[in-house]
Amino acid sequence: MWMITGGAGFIGAHVARAMTEGGRQVVVYDDLSTGSRDRVPEGVPLVVGSVLDGPRLDAAIREHGVTGVVHVAGKKQVGESVERPLYYYRENVAGLQTLLETMTANGVDRLVFSSSAAVYGMPDVDLVTETTDCRPLSPYGESKLVGEWLINAAARAHGLRSASLRYFNVAGCAGPELADTGVFNLIPMVFERLEADKAPRIFGDDYATPDGTCVRDYIHVEDIAAAHLAAAVRLEAAEEGTALTLNVGRGEGSSVREMVDRILKVADQQGVVPEVTDRRPGDAARVVASADRIREELGWSARYGLDDMIESAWQGWCRRRA
Repeated sequence: MWMITGGAGFIGAHVARAMTEGGRQVVVYDDLSTGSRDRVPEGVPLVVGSVLDGPRLDAAIREHGVTGVVHVAGKKQVGESVERPLYYYRENVAGLQTLLETMTANGVDRLVFSSSAAVYGMPDVDLVTETTDCRPLSPYGESKLVGEWLINAAARAHGLRSASLRYFNVAGCAGPELADTGVFNLIPMVFERLEADKAPRIFGDDYATPDGTCVRDYIHVEDIAAAHLAAAVRLEAAEEGTALTLNVGRGEGSSVREMVDRILKVADQQGVVPEVTDRRPGDAARVVASADRIREELGWSARYGLDDMIESAWQGWCRRRA
């Protein structure tokens, strides 16, 4: 039995669906602060609780016979983390510590951890590999990197089998009912501007990139979910102390202007001219994953392209407005 913390949230619900469709029994553990009961797959038990609540975690692990954990729960907004660093360290680091303590006490020795490309900061490389220096620029990115350190220490001390998955730019949805309800990433930010009859904004067009706008690696959330399933399967047969760190991306860069043009086409708003504004502090010119290691370790590679991400996100956005 795999426990999915944060399994009622946007990414977690996709992971729960992929795990169940992959033949794994799962239980969702979520405090519902940003998640929704409606996202939990039918027939999957839901335990409402915080990862900071050790006794609640302990009871859930014992009751459901948990043998592995996929840890998706956590706070993930970069800007908010700058304003509330203590909150982010408590939720993301102390929460993980409590989870690891509870797992260790119950002999649960397999963990898939949702990390982030935010651990890299502003790497000055063509492709970001797992050995690229980690220099996070926000408390959010720091909390994810500290989480990886904590997991690796537990692997050395207690024989924990782990896989830390560093997501790049997540987009899309498996169905409108599972769409992201937040407006923090490029695609929903463009949708929101269009809905308000405003031009989408591009933050800076003077970067050292082919069209002057930032280049990023976008990855469909269904591919993210499939990577979690592949990692869980790998850990089920892994040796004691296995500790994997893997990028989850497509290995292809797309510029902000290219993405905005594609979004306008899907939304049938090709006549809208984007508004170019000042750069945002901390935006790197290019952050694109090397996806070689995850392909070698898990046999995983992305299946979906940019249009799949945008079109599915648009369907989810339209459903929310209906």
